[in-house]
Parts: sequence; structure tokens; C-alpha cells
Amino acid sequence: MVSRDNFNDATIRTIPNVAVLIPCYNEELTISKVVSDFRKALPYAKIYVYDNCSTDKTAEQAASAGAIVEKAKKRGKGNVVRKMFSDISADIYVIVDGDDTYNAEDAPKMVDLVFQKRVDMVIANRQEISEKAYPLGHKWGNRLFNNILKLLFNSEFEDIFSGYRAFSRRFVKTFPVTSTGFDIEAELSIHALSLSLPCMEIESNYKERPHNSFSKLHTVYDGFKILRSIIRLLIETRPLLFFGIISLFLFAISLFVIFDFFSERQSSTLISAIGTMLCSFLSITCGLTLNGISQTRAELKKLHYLHYE
Repeated sequence: MVSRDNFNDATIRTIPNVAVLIPCYNEELTISKVVSDFRKALPYAKIYVYDNCSTDKTAEQAASAGAIVEKAKKRGKGNVVRKMFSDISADIYVIVDGDDTYNAEDAPKMVDLVFQKRVDMVIANRQEISEKAYPLGHKWGNRLFNNILKLLFNSEFEDIFSGYRAFSRRFVKTFPVTSTGFDIEAELSIHALSLSLPCMEIESNYKERPHNSFSKLHTVYDGFKILRSIIRLLIETRPLLFFGIISLFLFAISLFVIFDFFSERQSSTLISAIGTMLCSFLSITCGLTLNGISQTRAELKKLHYLHYE
């Protein structure tokens, strides 16, 4: 393995301090190869494996392959990412799953985009090289949520759930991780979109898991958690849109009830229409108020982000 110690001082100054972060849970079959592949692709990088309460020999396999192994006791990928981002200091971060489905050979290109092009996040857009790489439910869910983000957040990303990304230091150190599970990828993407950070996607080969290796993502359960997280982040970052949609819906119902009143002339119908109309006005008022707060928070986040080189 080539280390930074093999370069002279002038050369070292041109090489960024790169950390490869691998969150893991029960990946003893694949983690050794993942670590070896990234040591080969990024010989000057430090490779960290965060073992998330595995019940197999993930930690031992990672250590024997040359990784720095840490323990993350709080279960959930989001919790692990929060700890990794907090613990590790580097110029550039590469995060990848430990299931040996991603192509390590693309890592130098991703690092170069962050280092040379001053991009804050590079996403590896997964390109299937095997029909079994994507379970059907995961594929439909990924397509659905990508379209939701395009509609609600003006996203241009094609693969918001990719677990293979590169980040700048200032992205990592100013990212307020609130997710606990697999919704972390959606939160990373929405954070970048809400602050209009420079991001890129590259196409990267994606293969199926090895035999006897199983995905930890549950399509329906985790899908609902991701949807809940997207709604929460929509309220936090674009409250006027969220409450505006509710207001418009209630306003349309109130108009329908008013028309019904003129047909039947029942006082209860008119009271219902007035109540629904008031709820519509309250909703848009709530959206306008929260929108001002949201814009202030976004400005503070951007100032904090700009504080880092």
C-alpha cells in the first residue's frame, strides 16, 4: 500500500486527506474485499469501517484487510453516518456500503471532482450490470422517490438513494444529520438541494450482492420511513409549498360545500363551508409564517457552510 509518507513535502501538499467511510452491519462475506478494493483505488486514503452491532465477524474481517475499525452502538445507518461525520476529520470523504455492490475504481474520479472542481457532493448513479442487482421493489421505490424529489425539490438527481458518494469537508461538517436509518440518503440529497450546493452525478457500475449476502433494506417498512422523512424535510425546508397545497385543497372543498348550500339551503352546510374556509386561511398563514423562519434557518446554514474552506 502506498502511503503519504512515500511522497515529499511538496507532493503531499497537493494530495488531499481522504477518508473512506464504510458503515457495516453483518457484512463478513464482503467487507474484506471492499476494503482491499478501496485500498487499491485510493492508496493514500484512510479506510474506516464502522461496525453497527454486527453479530458476525465483520469487524475482524475488516481489521485483517487493513481498515481502521470503530464501533457504532446505536443501530441504524443514519446513526452510523452521524457518528462517522462527527468523529473523522478529512479534506474529502468517500462513503460506500460494505456489500461489494459498488465499483471502487470510480473513487479516484469522484475524489478528483470534489478536489479539483470544488464540488460538495458527488453521487455514483448506479448502472445495473446484472438483472439481479436491483430487487424489483427497490427499483420501483427508487424511481418513485426520485420523481417525488424532482416534483417537490426541483431535484436533478437520478439516483438519490445511492450509498456511494464523495463529499467535501464543509459539506460533512455542516450537515445536521437527523435521520436514523436508510432515509439518510434522502436527507443528504435534500440538504444539498435546499442550499443549492454544487453537486454532480457520475455513472457507476452496480452489481448484485454475492451469494448468501442479504440486503438490510426492507422495501415497505423502510419505504414508509423514507416517505415520512421526505415530508418532514419538506415542512422544514419548503413549508409554504406544503401548507399551500393543504390550503388549496381545503379551499376547493369549501367552494364545493358552498355550491351544495345554494342547492339545498341547509344552515349546517354553510357552517361547514365557513369552517373549512377558515382552516384554509389558517393553513396558508401557517405556511407563510414558517416560510420566513425556514428562510432564516437556510441563511444561517449557508453562512455556517461558507465558514469552512
